[in-house]
Amino acid sequence: MTRSLARSVVCAVATGDAELAEHHRVRRAVFVAEQGIFTGDDLDPHDARDDVRHVVARVGETVVGTVRLFPLDPATGTWQGDRLAVLDRWRTAGAGAPLVRFAVATAAAAGGRRMVAHVQPANQRFFERLGWVAHGAEQYAGHPHVLMTIGLGPSAGDGQAPLLDEPAPQLGG
Repeated sequence: MTRSLARSVVCAVATGDAELAEHHRVRRAVFVAEQGIFTGDDLDPHDARDDVRHVVARVGETVVGTVRLFPLDPATGTWQGDRLAVLDRWRTAGAGAPLVRFAVATAAAAGGRRMVAHVQPANQRFFERLGWVAHGAEQYAGHPHVLMTIGLGPSAGDGQAPLLDEPAPQLGG
């Protein structure tokens, strides 16, 4: 079952144990149960870092999606966004684009100059429409992905982070 977007998607960094549990529940539903990319859970050492931001997207009171971001190289201002997940029945609600934009804006606000992501090939065009640039195929978590980047400031050479929330294609997985 799919739902149309009746209310706005609101993204925020998870605060407290309950929101963090919801963040992990969505990731587990997508990456373990649905896609089978991981067995049991998708947690890794990044989840325990103090500088990681676990983001949730809500429609009303319902957490429908997540993304995780963290500084990869503070010296160069490089951040990584990963674990972007939107629950299957909410993918047509448009939660993916606000999650990506929120992650980009959050990294930029923290002084980031560039963001990288390992994107499933089916989502490459979605990211390109949001200003990201593909840098070739790779293996990530044992599965095909595309390395993508986006600049986070006005001097960025490979695309600039779009700050306005405008209609975008639906995230498909």
